Amino acid sequence: MIKHMAIVMDGNRRWARGKGLAPMRGHSEGVKTAKKVLDFCLKKGIRYVSLYTFSIENFKRPEQEKNFLFNLLAQESSIGGTVEQLIEKGIRVRFVGDRSLFPEVIKKHAQKLEKSTEHLEALTVNLLFCYGARQEMVASAKKIAQKVQVGQLREDEITEDILAENMWTNGTPDPEIIIRTGQAQRLSNFLLFQSAYSELYFLDRMWPEVTHEDLEAVYQDFEGRQRRFGK
Repeated sequence: MIKHMAIVMDGNRRWARGKGLAPMRGHSEGVKTAKKVLDFCLKKGIRYVSLYTFSIENFKRPEQEKNFLFNLLAQESSIGGTVEQLIEKGIRVRFVGDRSLFPEVIKKHAQKLEKSTEHLEALTVNLLFCYGARQEMVASAKKIAQKVQVGQLREDEITEDILAENMWTNGTPDPEIIIRTGQAQRLSNFLLFQSAYSELYFLDRMWPEVTHEDLEAVYQDFEGRQRRFGK
């Protein structure tokens, strides 16, 4: 049973260039694919999906592209539909990342989406924004160190669970599946702590090309795998 599917949505710009289109068009088409994923997860009863929306490393991209991405994400219907449609489907939205780096346009949008959908339970969508797995682990270590310093926690009480509880992803189970598109076969600083026992799928497609059939094939393959967790 899959509880959590995580996805590195790679290849938007290359898809657009391959069709002679502006790179921004690839991001717009990528949003449509994200909506397909949400519908798939609802159909299959998958309770959590994490989408690598914008990494900390992505700040190195041109200003025009970053601003387009931020404005695209800030549109009310950018993820799964309008707020009303999200509520109707039972979709909760969470932004996961370094909030000190959020642009103002995203801060307001994130607060609205999270507040409006916090009570919903059919599907939780984690938008990993201004996210980096190494940075997440450093942030968790700092929070734990502060708790030890003020006497809220003893050093000998620090466990894997304590580390996880202080992660940005706290409240979300580890992903059973991590999918990456765009032909690269690496995690790129994505959920490094949480992916210890995740099944990895590298699809030979650009993100806008992913179909329902691709997702179904991954789902069926996972159902046939034996997960031993070192046993």
